[in-house]
Formats: sequence, C-alpha cells, structure tokens
Amino acid sequence: MTPRSARDWLKILAQYRDPSVGRSIFELVVTLVPFLGIWALAWAALSISPWLSLALAAVNGMFLIRLFIIQHDCGHGAYLPNRSVQDWLGRALGVLTLTPYDVWKRTHAIHHSHHGNLDQRGIGDVTTLTVEEYRARSPMGRLIYRIYRNPIVLFVVGPAYMFLLQHRLPVWLMRSGWRYWVSAMGTNVMIALIVASIWYFGGWQPVLLIWLPTGIVAASIGVWLFYVQHQFEDTHWVNDEDWQLHHAALEGSSHYVLPQPLRWLSGNIGIHHVHHLYSRIPFYRLPEVIRQHAELAEAQRMTIRESIATARLHLWDEAQQKLLSFREARMQYGLA
Repeated sequence: MTPRSARDWLKILAQYRDPSVGRSIFELVVTLVPFLGIWALAWAALSISPWLSLALAAVNGMFLIRLFIIQHDCGHGAYLPNRSVQDWLGRALGVLTLTPYDVWKRTHAIHHSHHGNLDQRGIGDVTTLTVEEYRARSPMGRLIYRIYRNPIVLFVVGPAYMFLLQHRLPVWLMRSGWRYWVSAMGTNVMIALIVASIWYFGGWQPVLLIWLPTGIVAASIGVWLFYVQHQFEDTHWVNDEDWQLHHAALEGSSHYVLPQPLRWLSGNIGIHHVHHLYSRIPFYRLPEVIRQHAELAEAQRMTIRESIATARLHLWDEAQQKLLSFREARMQYGLA
C-alpha cells in the first residue's frame, strides 16, 4: 500500500479533534489533585527530613509537566469547546508552570508554523546552526554555541533561566501588542503572591526545597522532551522555498516511545508527530490515533535509549540532510 502523504493524514486525523468536556475535567482533576497533595506532603515532610521534601518535590515535577501539557492543549484550542473558559484555565495553570499563557501561546504558535524552515528560526525552538553557519562563525562565536549546546546548559541551566527569568519579561514580543505584557505581568504578580504566601506561612524552606525544585525539575524534563521531539538525526530542515508545513510537521517530529507511567505523566506528548500534524487533537486522544493507525505508530519511533544519543547532535548538515555531532563535523569537514 502506498504510504499516505501528510495532507492525506489531515483528513483522517480531523475525526479525533473534538474534546470531551467530561474527560478534560477528569484529566485536570487527576493531575491537579495529586500535584497539590504531593506539595502538601512535601511541606509536612520538612519536619522529618529536608531531603525527603526535596525528593517529593522532584517527583511532583512530573505532575507539573502534565499540568503544562493541559495548558499546552488550551493554547492549541484542543482542551475545551468554550474558548474563553479554556484560555482562563490556561492562564491559571500558567501561574503554576511559571509560563505566561498568552506569551507562550504566541511563541508556540510560531514554532508550529515555522518548524523545519531554516529561514524562520529563532522563536520557540532550540537554536540549531547549520554546518556552514558554524563554519562562518568566529572562534568566540563557535565557543558560545558549543557552550549553549552543552547538555548541562541545555537541560539544566537553560531551562531554569527560561522559566524563572526569561518568561518574566517578554522583550521579544515588545512590538506585538500590550496583551503579552499583561499576560506576563499578571502571571508574575500571581507567582509573587504565591511565593510570598508560602514564605510567610513556612519560611524559606518550602520555597527553596519544594517550590523551586519542583519548577526546575519540570523545566528540565520539559526542555528534554521538546528537544528529543525535534532534534533527532534524520529530522527535517529545509529552506523556505522547499518547506511545506504539513510535511515538516510529520517528518520533523519524533514518536518518543515511553513506558506507560511516563507516557501518562508526560501527557502523551511523545506522540509528537501526530500532535504537530494536527495540534487540535486533545492529548488524551493521541494514543487512540496510533492504536488505530499502525503507519503512524511506526513513524519516527525513538526509544529512551535511542534518545540519549540525540544529546550529542549539534549541527544540521544540509548536504546529508541530517544532524551531526561536533566530532562528526570535525572528522568530515575539519571544523574545530
């Protein structure tokens, strides 16, 4: 049978787009209630051991990831039929995820509309240079890029900076309208009130040993998931004249195959090729898609073991149409 094109899949996937209000409310409750429960348990555990509280905070980072996925679906208009209720739910969750909803909604829409286009990089994606762009950089420019692509920076320092500081002031949207500033400042005020309340009632320990680690763990895992969903060896990058939205969505996103508990905690976001091709599908319906369509289930599959190797990929080789490591670029092109 001839493989279906990306456009053919659009017609098929349209039947999965409608959310169920009951299911959406259920998914919110079974995520938010454990999140708040673990938070309370971690706070109570401070009287026993700060290390126990820290461990619980790290676990709770996964529930925060799931709350972010719900916020993510709200941003795509995929979670509730009522757009206004959906947006306000997204804004409320943005206070917990440290992500101003309207700001993120805008930048993420840019990511979806330009991913895989070499001429439209810069917002909502992981900075990736081509071999020729890296070659053209000065020694200092190459060093800066190498530091940026270091796993410690990319998955620990970078996420903490992004969610704790960068999201607080959306200077990159300065000319895009007042609503993004209202979103960021409103979220900042609510975050400040929550942190101040935690400090008032519990002192510095619940802030530094629970609130902060929960956010940092979620940020790091979230950036890792985003990275492996697009930064794999045979991903898709072309110049503007050859770029096609739906083809780039399907070919440039992975199917990250996770064990069921991690799939649940990550809100099925590993089924990323389907999500990118049809972002209006609620996250809880994505498994239904791959169960019923084997071709999509097998496309761009990546296991956890295989995903670890993607951390060493750094440069896009336009000639070979694949990502290379710095070592491969040095061996093949003599790049230092």
